[in-house]
Amino acid sequence: MSDYRVAIIGAGPAGLLLSQLLHVAGIDFVILERRTREYVESRIRAGVLEGTTVGLLDRVGVADRLHAEGLPHGGFALASEEGVVRIDVAGLTGRSVTVYGQTEVTRDLIEACIARGGRIEFAAEDVALHDIDSASPSVSWRQDGVERHLSCDFIAACDGYHGVGRATMPPAVLRTFEREYPFGWLGVLADVPPCDHELIYANHERGFALASMRSPTRSRYYVQVPSSERVENWSDERFWDELALRLGPDLARGLVRGPSIEKSIAPLRSFVAEPMRHGRLFLAGDAAHIVPPTGAKGLNLAASDAAMLADALIAFYARGDTAALEGYSARALARIWKAERFSWWFTGLMHRFPETDAFARRMQVAELAYIRGSAAAQMSIAENYVGLPLE
Repeated sequence: MSDYRVAIIGAGPAGLLLSQLLHVAGIDFVILERRTREYVESRIRAGVLEGTTVGLLDRVGVADRLHAEGLPHGGFALASEEGVVRIDVAGLTGRSVTVYGQTEVTRDLIEACIARGGRIEFAAEDVALHDIDSASPSVSWRQDGVERHLSCDFIAACDGYHGVGRATMPPAVLRTFEREYPFGWLGVLADVPPCDHELIYANHERGFALASMRSPTRSRYYVQVPSSERVENWSDERFWDELALRLGPDLARGLVRGPSIEKSIAPLRSFVAEPMRHGRLFLAGDAAHIVPPTGAKGLNLAASDAAMLADALIAFYARGDTAALEGYSARALARIWKAERFSWWFTGLMHRFPETDAFARRMQVAELAYIRGSAAAQMSIAENYVGLPLE
């Protein structure tokens, strides 16, 4: 008999949400996380949540703080030197997004898991997966110098791009698709009010910029920098000057400057691994796919993976139904590739690439002008931004 029905590797949003969906269904689990709880709860990440993600957090009863502190957004702006257009997401789709930091989602899910008696093993080092092709897989790890081991029915690898989950997949089975971008996002977190009540995505000849927020008093701003750039080269004063330049004089009037409380550079990558299942091992979240943050899809794809995998496991334990488990990879990838497409397109539209010559720059300007004047183009952007349905 297995020690647990499901072993979840990784205490990020995918693994934590999966654990709570299983808990609600009465399916026992264990989570193994290589980092400490303090580290996991302090990771700064984006936080634009689709309605589907909010609904999943409601489903597991972990959305009270989100509804109290989250900021519902009915639209966002696309800005360039030629003008600004607001994409009326709520008006075009009847739905909205919620700004609530991934850090806060993670904290809420960890607290709920522990309060409900769920087992999370933090600082689990050297995790290894065994016998994934058999009906009795197992997991081993080292903790506090002690070698540990458990058996399970299934393994859900929610352990990120560099995790052991995807690395355990047989190379002959796995196929990967990747695009690395020659730039990153230099992000600054500051305790200043945001310059606007909605997000602003700016296309400038010097590069991309994003004005976003975490709360009415805490702002998160980004500027595009070369992938070789170093944080140490950017003083707060230089960052604020560059951000104001890229936003343009009209939008920059609302900019409130202040000391940064966090500053970092995030690389941009598009990545997909197929399939997301082999034997009793399933991949979810960043273990299977990465999107550039331009489309705000990373956390939301992790949530939809968790929902689809939970549905499949619940069907198996409730009715002995294996069809959903066998179809999990294809179902998840159908949504993932659509989100990858949107994120890739949006990144190409708003950023300056090394090969962006005069012609390519004119094409960006022309496409933004088309979007400003086309209800159909705005509708397409809005329905992708707010999140495609789970199918």
